[in-house]
Amino acid sequence: MRLYLLPISTRRTLLYCQKLDPPATLKQTWGDWIQAKAARTWSGWEQKDKGWQKKVVSYGNYALRRIPYEEWGLKSVPPLSQRRKQVELRGDEKVEVVYPKSLLPLGKVSKILETLATERESLHKQRLVWCFVGMPITIPIGLLPVIPNLPFFYLVYRAWSHWRAYAGGKHIQFLLKNNLLTYTPSSVVDAVYAGQKQPLPSTPEPTTSPDAELLGNEKIPGPENPYPEGETMLLNQANGRTMTQALDLPQLEVELERAIWQVETAVQLSKEDIAEEKSRGGDEKKTQ
Repeated sequence: MRLYLLPISTRRTLLYCQKLDPPATLKQTWGDWIQAKAARTWSGWEQKDKGWQKKVVSYGNYALRRIPYEEWGLKSVPPLSQRRKQVELRGDEKVEVVYPKSLLPLGKVSKILETLATERESLHKQRLVWCFVGMPITIPIGLLPVIPNLPFFYLVYRAWSHWRAYAGGKHIQFLLKNNLLTYTPSSVVDAVYAGQKQPLPSTPEPTTSPDAELLGNEKIPGPENPYPEGETMLLNQANGRTMTQALDLPQLEVELERAIWQVETAVQLSKEDIAEEKSRGGDEKKTQ
């Protein structure tokens, strides 16, 4: 498999796992089959012109877009089964990490991966428990005629999603602990970032924890980053599509689109909050 680290802003990085052709010793699991079957069913519902399936897909896509992109990234990493663990320890499957060296120093790439793998670990465990707690409460809804028990199925999906994200993080931690990663800077990725037109949205205050190790490049000098202590976007939607085309990864497009939208929204809200605070401060001075 191949891991991609793609900075979205000067404080946020998208993790994405591309699944390559598995070794002969790794067969498709039941979980993979169920996931593929669910994806085909969902796609079929999206093709319908009307009906309750179309409404479920419409509301479902609205909710799915708001699931944090960090969770989607960890979910893209396959769980670490005993068979996969042995395959990776023997070196039968190489794990490559692709990153832009113009933005991410090699010395910090492993630290960024560790942060992405561990920072939400306790959250996923907690939310998984709450999903299991909520499932029995929604069961009576299934007794209603015609109407499907959507709250129950949503909690089932969210429980699976949190488990996959937790398992993906554990897999990355295993790879880091056993030094099984090969780090590969990509000139293709660097070229996409170099072609990004400026300026991009910025905010004087970071939209995340000011942890200096989160991305490793939050103090990029130069005119492209007017707020070195704050946060600046590094990709927009157009260049996100360029990235997927340059890497020949069409499945990456939806992940980048979602991540860019979420970070852009956070940056914009931060700017609005700061402007509102300044406005209130000015009004208070006038009244004094």
